[in-house]
Amino acid sequence: MRAHPLLALLLVPLVPLAARRAEAERGSETRADVLYLWSGEQVRRLADGFATVLADVYWLRTVLYFGSQRAFAVQSNYTLLRPLIDITTSLDPRMEIAYRYGATFLAEQYPAGAGDPRAAIDVLRKGVERNPRSWALRQQLALFYFFFLDDARTASGILLEASRLPGAPPVLETLAADVMSRRGDRDTARALWKRIYDETEPGPMRDNAALHLAQLAALDGVDAIGRATAAFRGRTGRWPSSLDELRRAGLIQGNLTDPSGVAFDYNPETGQASVARTSELWRKDLGR
Repeated sequence: MRAHPLLALLLVPLVPLAARRAEAERGSETRADVLYLWSGEQVRRLADGFATVLADVYWLRTVLYFGSQRAFAVQSNYTLLRPLIDITTSLDPRMEIAYRYGATFLAEQYPAGAGDPRAAIDVLRKGVERNPRSWALRQQLALFYFFFLDDARTASGILLEASRLPGAPPVLETLAADVMSRRGDRDTARALWKRIYDETEPGPMRDNAALHLAQLAALDGVDAIGRATAAFRGRTGRWPSSLDELRRAGLIQGNLTDPSGVAFDYNPETGQASVARTSELWRKDLGR
């Protein structure tokens, strides 16, 4: 017996309520179990003519869930993120924002995101399959292969595919060549993130691109300090005792801080500078 389409709409508010009630009665671990009863295809079949309405509801729930875990949870737990994205994109396969933002939520290093770039790539591949004429989804998929899996060959091939789609900017073909040759990795990374920043509306995805651009600028600052400390050692036979001494010697200009305003760390025994762990720009793999 097929459920009436109106039933799906009436049940929408009950989904999060049921999850919260089950969590209260049986413990927090059950929250994922409640959601997993509803796969994307199951919800789509139930939704019938209300699929796009339910997709909006589930996407709102996804964003709220991600935001609450990132901003308010004592220990972020993104267990429900992937199934929520799957349900949303199964209900509305053409909702590109769910693939693009959802992949960003999944890929970013924990605790800023779920720290699961392979799941993010799976989401984007699903988006490309369902939206074969979207060059923007292919561009982001290529970027994720390049940055998170260090797979330049696959990334370059996907960028070439994207460049041949109607409306694709000509620069994608150039980026494909740059990625394939891995020429000036930081410059290539900057070009890719800048394009994402310029082409994305204000929101989490654009903020994420801005963060990566700031991290790249921080690495440029670290390199500049490295060149200056090497010049100081060449003059004096020792490393400078501090970054202030380096500045007093006239070998470096400016505020010796990263783009977030936090001073660079410096080790006078090795002459090495680095992004401070207290900076919002610090990441374990930042210097890769």
